[in-house]
Amino acid sequence: MAHTHDRIDWTERIAEMRRTDALEAEVNGLVAHRLVDPLPPGATVVDVGSGSGGMAAAFAAALAVRGGGRIVLVDAVPELQAAAIDAVRAAAGDRIEIVPVEFDAADDGLAAAVPAGDLVWASRVVHHLPDERAGVARLAGIVRPGGTLALVEGGLTKRCLPWDLGVGEPGLEDRLHAARAEWFTRMRAGMEGVVRTGVGWNRLLADAGLSDVRAFSYLVDLPAPGAEPVRRFVADWLAWLSGVGEEWLSESDRETVARLLDENGPDWVGARDDVFVLAASTVHLGTK
Repeated sequence: MAHTHDRIDWTERIAEMRRTDALEAEVNGLVAHRLVDPLPPGATVVDVGSGSGGMAAAFAAALAVRGGGRIVLVDAVPELQAAAIDAVRAAAGDRIEIVPVEFDAADDGLAAAVPAGDLVWASRVVHHLPDERAGVARLAGIVRPGGTLALVEGGLTKRCLPWDLGVGEPGLEDRLHAARAEWFTRMRAGMEGVVRTGVGWNRLLADAGLSDVRAFSYLVDLPAPGAEPVRRFVADWLAWLSGVGEEWLSESDRETVARLLDENGPDWVGARDDVFVLAASTVHLGTK
């Protein structure tokens, strides 16, 4: 397993992440155009924690429409970086210069290792670093003067399931989210050198020396009845959510989840036409 501070083996999630990228491609494209349109010609976009490359591909396509540019892919996991490179090439071919940088965003040498960006994007990355305040300052350090740092953190909890599934006790999704919160608290507490933050993301951006601090949120809204990719996403999401929170679930809820994830059983969640995806993500922005 590649070194990550959260001790999550991200290589095991690449197939799932790629399916998520495909499902969210349309909304990713809208967000990418919104952020790329104000950039200068031939702009450099730095995607820190680029994962399987869904957002990097959206940025690449937005830059290609404007005549080209450069995408810098920063990730500590080489398998993820390879997936992101493939995604950007598929989206933009040779119209975009790709600069891969295998690097840990918690390393103080980030500014020396990564080219400066007109836009630096970090989606759900900072909360995986031991010191979030230092992480934001480090990211601000690779933004060019006049450029923008964009952090995706927070929003509203993803909803995917009816309240009463007809299997187990009603309200399973709420209990899954509560269990995930317990896991998240332990995950952060278990990081070496962890530092509590104690303030919101806007404060961290301002404290990093950025101005015009602002935010916007966007929705992924895929209502029921969902097509097969939506149902597959919900199954992936349920497997992950129940996996990380298993310790805090009752035996009854664990049995319900097992029934819902049994592809050969009568309660397979991927066969339901009443599952959906509704999630809101917030982009926090600051200008250097």
